Amino acid sequence: MELGLGLGFGTMLCRMAIPSKHLQDLYQLFGAVETPREAQKLLSDILTPQELASVAERWQLIRELAKGTPQRTIAQKLSVSISKITRGSRMLQFGSGGFRYFLNKLQKN
Repeated sequence: MELGLGLGFGTMLCRMAIPSKHLQDLYQLFGAVETPREAQKLLSDILTPQELASVAERWQLIRELAKGTPQRTIAQKLSVSISKITRGSRMLQFGSGGFRYFLNKLQKN
């Protein structure tokens, strides 16, 4: 499936010397997820509780940024630092486009 995504995080991964085959296998794995329950099972096994909490937090702050919520309000609401929100904002604006793609996709459902 082509998402029409630009350069961004995937380019950074390539510079981290992760074998391309490993990345493709991981993308295939996530592409096989069909339901929220399957996602829960996979993420619970593949991530530590701390990693899962971090990913969930990042998704919440991205959703808030996409709604136009001010950064300071997000910081208070989610109890996160402004620097985390700024990083999320940069990924939303200058990343590969994945966040916007899935925000739009979920909004349609």
